[in-house]
Amino acid sequence: MEDPSFTNYILLAAHLMVGFTLVFFAAKAFKRTKYPPMALLVIGFTLLVLGETVVEYGFAFLENEGLQKIIEEGFEIAGFIVLIISVKKS
Repeated sequence: MEDPSFTNYILLAAHLMVGFTLVFFAAKAFKRTKYPPMALLVIGFTLLVLGETVVEYGFAFLENEGLQKIIEEGFEIAGFIVLIISVKKS
């Protein structure tokens, strides 16, 4: 049986690749159209991807699961707020 941490790293890598592919295409669309709400989409998607992946693992050094969860959820909530603003402006 595989080590669970190895599986977690594989899932994290897949999540990052798919998430940042979405960010890449949103940035490419903004560059092509110069439509300001597209820039907000890029920011919102980036915050969501970071909150779901990098922040979740990057703040493990805090050794305070509650604070880590607040920071992680803060990134995700901020991402959703930016996405809502983007959709509202378009």
